[in-house]
Amino acid sequence: MANTTSAKKSALQNEIRRQRNLARKTAIKTAMKKVVVALGEGAPVEKTEELLRDVAAQLGRAKNKHVLHANNASRKLSRLAKKVSHARQQQTQA
Repeated sequence: MANTTSAKKSALQNEIRRQRNLARKTAIKTAMKKVVVALGEGAPVEKTEELLRDVAAQLGRAKNKHVLHANNASRKLSRLAKKVSHARQQQTQA
């Protein structure tokens, strides 16, 4: 446990940041899952693209606040965008 006042304050700040970062990561995972579920259910592409935009915004904020590494955020967004694009192509061919 921290002994000095500054160490106690630092420990408190670290805990608050850890919880905030965890909430951001959880929100990103939930948003990504919504996109995948919408694709699996055959939802309209417009809906999945709207959900994808939400994921992109959340990933961008997490990247800018250094919750996620930039490459990690880009990779997650790229993989989701690829799935949505594939679904759009499937819908136009059908």
